[in-house]
Amino acid sequence: MKTIHTNNAPAAIGPYSQAIEVNGFIFASGQIPIDPSTGNFVEGDIKEQTKQAITNAKNILEEAGTDLAHVVKTTVYLANMADFAAMNEVYATFFQQPFPARSAVAVKDLPKGALVEVEVLAYKG
Repeated sequence: MKTIHTNNAPAAIGPYSQAIEVNGFIFASGQIPIDPSTGNFVEGDIKEQTKQAITNAKNILEEAGTDLAHVVKTTVYLANMADFAAMNEVYATFFQQPFPARSAVAVKDLPKGALVEVEVLAYKG
């Protein structure tokens, strides 16, 4: 088991790792829309927040030696399911066919009041 860490994604805000590698699989923690260069949320709506959350996940995967093309499963947590279409529009710009499996759920609250959190599972290919 190997811990993955990059300064190009927000540091963990609790007792967890950005990602863990086991047997060639990368299990990344959920990413919220924090800009790692400022430590603050990106400005904007669900589209900007989705872009930043997925960019954070992408940067973690790159540190681990893989990329979004090797993602096999994502989980998207939304503070409001009414944001699904706008999130999906941005999400589609990051992933190509064959698309990863995905779950998308609405939750009551997300850390720090985020509108979206994105979790990925990838392999090193």
